[in-house]
Amino acid sequence: MWISHALLKLLVFTLPGTAQFFESVGLPGYIAYPVFVAELAGGSAILLGFHGRLISALLVPILLGAAAVHLPNGWVFTSTGGGWEYPAFLIAASAVHILIGDGAWAWRPITPGREVAA
Repeated sequence: MWISHALLKLLVFTLPGTAQFFESVGLPGYIAYPVFVAELAGGSAILLGFHGRLISALLVPILLGAAAVHLPNGWVFTSTGGGWEYPAFLIAASAVHILIGDGAWAWRPITPGREVAA
């Protein structure tokens, strides 16, 4: 989800267009650029299993911002302008990821004194 939203900002809306949207909802336009980087890098890290729990926690503020922007549009994300349903769901999904963990296939560096399970 994070990678697809980053690419949407880059390839469909363009980064300057995304900055204009951010300004239209009362946010500084320049915030679009670090949000793009956070979404792309964070999504890639989660996909690769690299500190996914931490990354999910660090990305929650972006979801809170998205939910706040879409709050006036109503609950359903298919509403005109998008509702806050989808960002709220993704906050819950991030919380689950944070609490459950990264899983058996996550990248884990080998540390001295720790055996690696096969």
